[in-house]
Amino acid sequence: MALNTSADAPLPVGEVSRLIGGWIDRLGAVWVEGQITQLSRRPGAGVVFLTLRDPSYDISVSVTCFRQVFEAVADVVSEGARVVVLAKPEWYAPRGQLSLRATEIKPVGVGELLARLEQLKKSLASEGLFAPERKKALPFLPQLIGLVCGRASAAERDVLENARHRWPAVRFEVRNVPVQGVHAVPQVVQAVKELDALDAVDVIVVARGGGSVEDLLPFSDEQLVRAVAACRTPVVSAIGHEPDHPLLDFVADLRASTPTDAAKKVVPDVGEEYERVRLLRDRARRSVRSFIEREERGLAHALARPSIEDPHRMVDERADQVAALLDRGRRTLGHLLDRADSELTHTHARVVALSPAATLQRGYAVLQKTDGHVVRDADEVAEGEALRARVAEGEFTVRVDA
Repeated sequence: MALNTSADAPLPVGEVSRLIGGWIDRLGAVWVEGQITQLSRRPGAGVVFLTLRDPSYDISVSVTCFRQVFEAVADVVSEGARVVVLAKPEWYAPRGQLSLRATEIKPVGVGELLARLEQLKKSLASEGLFAPERKKALPFLPQLIGLVCGRASAAERDVLENARHRWPAVRFEVRNVPVQGVHAVPQVVQAVKELDALDAVDVIVVARGGGSVEDLLPFSDEQLVRAVAACRTPVVSAIGHEPDHPLLDFVADLRASTPTDAAKKVVPDVGEEYERVRLLRDRARRSVRSFIEREERGLAHALARPSIEDPHRMVDERADQVAALLDRGRRTLGHLLDRADSELTHTHARVVALSPAATLQRGYAVLQKTDGHVVRDADEVAEGEALRARVAEGEFTVRVDA
């Protein structure tokens, strides 16, 4: 709508800014393509600030979006990435500044591909296919190694030459398959399953010498990832691509940065193992020698003790002590017996001296009535009573006359 203005009746800047804002507010959301040149994600803030630039016209525009909108593509979008944004134009009247409020962000080209791979990665991880506890340990010295690689490829040559250089006796079961293109996934999956079915195969190596993101897509295929997860044989991923990891790296039991690195991790080095054995043998020899020397010192110290140097000395010392104690015991016992004999003799003499028999020996007699009562008084007997008289050498009967 035209405005009636003139040099004599101009519009204030604020009014012009307000009118521009009204016109812009009537615009709907539009899809905008550009390159991210600035990215601001402040910790704790709910809004993310972007700057989109059009390299063809060297024009930039500010974009804001809620954090959850940006977090959906945060893993594959960074400064320098090309994106397509669904946004509604907004006008900030106080500064006269145009910006876009984004409600959806999509990466373009490789970024879109990485976004799909990131989504598949999160889905497989949620199933536990990448969990560390499900990964199997590699054998120390595999007797037969299964190798899946391209025919006459540098990856095959690197694995075979480096492995045989490290351990000449190692054997390989090789499956040559396409490692890119539409036929790569089914043939790689079939080769992995065939090698896993062989009981003699101790470990499987899937090798390729790197490439672009598009070339490595077969090694991020869900069918291959699930086939490797189902293997009972340990699987090593040797895709030589450092910036981005195919999903095979996450599900494999071990990831090697290159095919050469895979050979080093799967097969031990015979020279290093020989040197390790030599060091362990020297260490064992030193330990045994140290143990023997320590025991010899202990034995010499024990032999230097008087009890070991002259073992009879202790017996002789104890024999003298036993003899002295025995003699002391005999003397003590003799004194006790002599004292007891003297006391017995004195006691016997006193008993003899106090015995009634001694009195009878001097000519005395004891008169007893027929009931055994001893006569002590003449009034105790009657005339004509019979009494028993006991003398030193016997007894006889007497009768009282008067």
